[in-house]
Amino acid sequence: MNTIVTQVIVLFLIMVVGYISRKRGFINLQVNKSLSELLLNVTLPFMIIASFNFKFSKDMLNLGIKLFLISTVIHTVLLLLGSIIYKRFNEDEYKVLWFITVFSNCGFMGYPVVESIYGKIGLFYAALFNIPFNILMWTAGVFIFSGRGDKQNLRKAILNPGILSVFIGLIIFLFSVELPTPIIKTLEMVGSMTTPLSMIIIGSTLADAKIKSIFEGYSVYFGSFIRLISIPLIVYFILNLFGLKDFYLNIPVIITAMPAAANTVIMAEKYGGNAEYASKVVFLTTILSVVTIPAVLILLK
Repeated sequence: MNTIVTQVIVLFLIMVVGYISRKRGFINLQVNKSLSELLLNVTLPFMIIASFNFKFSKDMLNLGIKLFLISTVIHTVLLLLGSIIYKRFNEDEYKVLWFITVFSNCGFMGYPVVESIYGKIGLFYAALFNIPFNILMWTAGVFIFSGRGDKQNLRKAILNPGILSVFIGLIIFLFSVELPTPIIKTLEMVGSMTTPLSMIIIGSTLADAKIKSIFEGYSVYFGSFIRLISIPLIVYFILNLFGLKDFYLNIPVIITAMPAAANTVIMAEKYGGNAEYASKVVFLTTILSVVTIPAVLILLK
């Protein structure tokens, strides 16, 4: 447990580095956006592909398929749940809170946390678990804000770098492709940038928030409670009820325990949501997750 707590503290401290760097002017808005693009399109896909560099194992494949199915059920249930429990709030709040109930920050925080605790094998399973997440993000996620679907968004979901890297990794795994050492080392070295880079980006983003306004309003606290506490606990107890253990239990709980997806703000801005309110929710859930994530990890142990 000491190792897990240490890892979470390290991630938090790197986040502080990003926060201070932004406050000191070492990172500006454009640099932050460029770093985000670099992470989503280069370092994260490299890390995912490297995580599939295993000799084919039927047991690993079966576990991955089961996690994929578990993920599909979880995200479908969350989609339905989110559409119901926020109807007391105004339309802007309703859309954002519905979205963050379904979509956690698995890319910027989920993968780094899983990788820091379970290593490459954990990342392998997390990548398979997140396939339904990525597809739903660009289909159901768009519908939440705009009220309509779009075939172009489905295509975008399938061609998402995160999904493509999983497909490439699956080919490597299924056919036991032996990549040349220089390529493997390149994938691993570039991919290893993902964790520190993601924490720096999050810290830098938080430095822009208007602290006082973040903590105003009941709805942000209610949504944060659902996102950070209720959802992982529900997932934990239901999977436990079905006798699921180890990766079957831990990966889904860790991914669903992450704060609101960083993409919440982008999706709200692009598809007719309230980007300012989305920023508040992302900020608050990220700050509170520094306490809730270790608590969830302790529960798993």
